[in-house]
Amino acid sequence: MKQKDRRPKQQNIDKISKPEATRFTVIEETELLVFLLAKMAQKSRNDVKILLRDKHIFVDGKSMTQFNHLLKPEQIVEIKWKKAPEEQKYRGINIIFEDQYLIVIEKQAGVLSIATEKQKDNTAYSILSGHIKKQNPSNRIFVVHRLDRETSGLMMFAKSEKVQKLLQESWNATIQERTYLAVVEGYVEKKQDTIISYLVESKSLTVYSNKNSEVGQKAITHFEVLKSNKNFTLLKVNLETGRKNQIRVHAKDIGHSVVGDDKYGAKTDPIKRLGLHAWVLAFKHPITGEDLNFETQMPAKFVGLF
Repeated sequence: MKQKDRRPKQQNIDKISKPEATRFTVIEETELLVFLLAKMAQKSRNDVKILLRDKHIFVDGKSMTQFNHLLKPEQIVEIKWKKAPEEQKYRGINIIFEDQYLIVIEKQAGVLSIATEKQKDNTAYSILSGHIKKQNPSNRIFVVHRLDRETSGLMMFAKSEKVQKLLQESWNATIQERTYLAVVEGYVEKKQDTIISYLVESKSLTVYSNKNSEVGQKAITHFEVLKSNKNFTLLKVNLETGRKNQIRVHAKDIGHSVVGDDKYGAKTDPIKRLGLHAWVLAFKHPITGEDLNFETQMPAKFVGLF
């Protein structure tokens, strides 16, 4: 008689080796990412950030994506290994953070921030407007700042005119960090530098630098080289001021235009898109006063050049 195979099936082994969730109790005040790295020594920093980004991490039962969220003693941190079903998925944008006051999204390259005369639909604004009207038909969305169509990365929208005004009127005091990644043409020799000029917009809607403070708006850009080769350089760019096309104009000014940016002097288009990504956005919440810090993944097309 053939003996019955009593070995546990592979799927049962997987269930044993990978619990649905892992729970930890916070002992002392610390940041969420620091706590998770200590508890999951076998995981890399990038692995943990992916768990945060993909909404596997919960604090006291609430999904948390903010890596520098401050934990308090006795709070429960839970890692749910099985990804929860997405509440909402939209083509062209990913909602990173949402509360009753504002929404932070990651916009893909090719998506307009707001409508133009030629395109009214499928903009970040129209998608989010539809999103919040599902919650309540009277809800409205308000623009706080913009990204160029071909620039990807982090954007913030307000859910009321009051919050919009609070953010716009105290922008410099509220925004703690706006960091971009820029892939520019050629090898940038200076490892870090600051570019200062006064920006003017022509009648043809092209922005250019001017040294006359009475004519243009002062623009200050700080950059640091992250990677480089003989053809391209990856810059970490911090904006001290947020003027229209500021990074693109300043990149041209130093003789290293952003790749794919033929409007501002680029001769190459190796990734078939503008080499500009809004990487980090950190700010003080205008209502709660909480420090919020969001960081996205570096676009794979950027990495591929190096």
